[in-house]
Amino acid sequence: MNYDLILLVDDDSAIRKMLRIALEAKGYQIIEAISKKDTIESIALHSPKLVLLDLQLPDGNGLEVIQEVRTFSDVPFIVLSVMNSEEDKIALLDAGADDYITKPFSMGELLARIRTAFRRLPSEETPINWENENLIIDFANHQVFKHNQTIKLTPTEFQILTYLVKNSGKIITHEILIKTIWGEMAQNEMNSLRVHITQLRKKIEDTPNQPEWITTVPGVGYRWTN
Repeated sequence: MNYDLILLVDDDSAIRKMLRIALEAKGYQIIEAISKKDTIESIALHSPKLVLLDLQLPDGNGLEVIQEVRTFSDVPFIVLSVMNSEEDKIALLDAGADDYITKPFSMGELLARIRTAFRRLPSEETPINWENENLIIDFANHQVFKHNQTIKLTPTEFQILTYLVKNSGKIITHEILIKTIWGEMAQNEMNSLRVHITQLRKKIEDTPNQPEWITTVPGVGYRWTN
């Protein structure tokens, strides 16, 4: 059985039901989203191996979803759409889509596209350390060393650090980081996030007021800078 997690995005309940039944019969695990907001949050929270994305959503479009998700995730997208123009396909691929399939399509064709997308994914590996001459992060053992001294982080601080480092160079928005750390129903956690970031900087940065690693993107979020 194949237990790879797929996020299915479509605001049509009948299409979602049909695809869920067919894909689960092939051993895939399916989670669903019906809007742009739900999609982005589900990707941040559940880290699916693949997203099947309808372009027409009630609060935006698939192109916007791909552009926003590409700031924090490399998850493959297969776009499902009735639009079939060359310009549409080029715009989607330029935005970061991995594949495009035009409605109506057969399940055989969709399953073949899914298998192809999974073959492109890197193999799962044991997390490796991140390190430079001053800082070592041991993901497997949840340990951090600065100038060869053990730094004690709270579980939340380590979770924030891990998420930022594993998305190195990408802008992680406040909303995505809050949902990832505190859960999908989190509210009013902005102050908590800022406090944790401040404490984390004090522990790992040589100059916390001029951070080298955790940089602020004003009004947006944070980025781990190598």
